[in-house]
Amino acid sequence: MSSRTKIVVLHMKEIIYTIVFAILAILLVLLLVFMFAPKNNDTKTNEQKYIPGIYTSTVTLNTTALEVEVTVDESHINSIRFSNLNDTITTMYPLIQPTIEDIAEQVYQTQSLENIEYNDDNPYTSQIIVNAIREALEKAETTE
Repeated sequence: MSSRTKIVVLHMKEIIYTIVFAILAILLVLLLVFMFAPKNNDTKTNEQKYIPGIYTSTVTLNTTALEVEVTVDESHINSIRFSNLNDTITTMYPLIQPTIEDIAEQVYQTQSLENIEYNDDNPYTSQIIVNAIREALEKAETTE
């Protein structure tokens, strides 16, 4: 038995072509996976999250009861406002109206009560309003 030594000669050009085609094949496979993989984050926006309507909850400031009114459709929060705000209340609590407007704007943009930034001037009032909005939204949520 004699062993024969085989010498394989590889050209550098062939090695470079093989590496380039292997990288392109991997990129093609990754592209196809990302294009045709199901997207779970978009399914939540198409589902019905709320029962359309107007829902209220009560906020008590001193002896005055204010009603926070939240209007929703099937998947969006459309309106947040006080339904019985009068001049007496706005005189006694001048920051209440700007606070609910600021919170409402943040909720409209994110469609969520998560990560709401409270104003430094009135964080406790903001928390009370957010809790009232959360209570109204709990009434609106579907139970699927």
